[in-house]
Amino acid sequence: MSTDFSARFTGKTIIVTGAGSGIGRATTMRLLAEGATVVGADVSETRLAELMADAGTDRLVGVAGDLTEQATIDEIVSAAGTVDGIASVAGITDNWLPAAEMDDVTWQRVFDVNLTAPMRLTRAVLPQMIERGSGALAYVSSEAGFRSSISGAGYTSSKHALNGFVKSVAFYYGPKGVRANAVAPGGVNTNIDVAFNSSYALERTGKLLETMPTPSVEPGVVAKSLLWLLSDEAENINGVILPSDGGWTTI
Repeated sequence: MSTDFSARFTGKTIIVTGAGSGIGRATTMRLLAEGATVVGADVSETRLAELMADAGTDRLVGVAGDLTEQATIDEIVSAAGTVDGIASVAGITDNWLPAAEMDDVTWQRVFDVNLTAPMRLTRAVLPQMIERGSGALAYVSSEAGFRSSISGAGYTSSKHALNGFVKSVAFYYGPKGVRANAVAPGGVNTNIDVAFNSSYALERTGKLLETMPTPSVEPGVVAKSLLWLLSDEAENINGVILPSDGGWTTI
C-alpha cells in the first residue's frame, strides 16, 4: 500500500545546513516538495543561488555564510523564526591525514565544521523547542563514526564525537519532547573533497576502498532517511545513529 508523503511537512520550518549541494541539496528539495518552509544555509553563495533558482519557491530562504562563525548561526535562526527541525548536513573531510601527519589547522577546522557548528546551531534552537515541547534534530554522521578505515584521524574523531553529541541531546531533551538522531551514510556521490594528502594513508586504505562492500548511492537516498527522522513517523525514535549504507555495518 502506497503512502502519500506530499504534505508531511506542511506548516513546518526546517533548517538545512550544507543545502547547496549533495545530501543537503537533496534534503532541501525533498522537504520543499513535502510542504516545508526551509532555511537553507551554505558557505557557497553560488551554490545557494543555484539552489534557490532551481527551487523557485518563496518557501526557501537562503543564508550564505560560514557555519563556524556565530554570526552565521544567529542569522540562520533569525531567518527561521519558529524552528520545527534541523537537518545538520554540512561537513568536511581531513583528506585522509593519519595522526602522525595531522596539522593543527586541519584538525581544528574539521572539528569546527563537523562538531562545533552543529552544537552551536542545536544550542540556539533548543530553548524554543523545549518551551514548545517538540522538535526534531537530524544530523549527518558517517560510517567513519563506527570505524577508522575510511578517513583520516580528524574526520573519524569528529564523527565519533558527533554521535556522542547526538546521544547526549537525545538523553537530556527527549523528556522535553525533542528528538535527536543521526544518519550514518556509507559511500555517497557528492562533491565533498576526498583526495588523499597522505601517501601512507593511500597505501594503508587504498585496497580496502577498492573492495568497498556496498556501492555508493545518490544523495537523495540518504535524504529519505533524514526526512523520516525529521517526520512524525519517527516519533518514537530518539538517540539513534542510523546506518544508510546498504548493509556495510553488517560486514
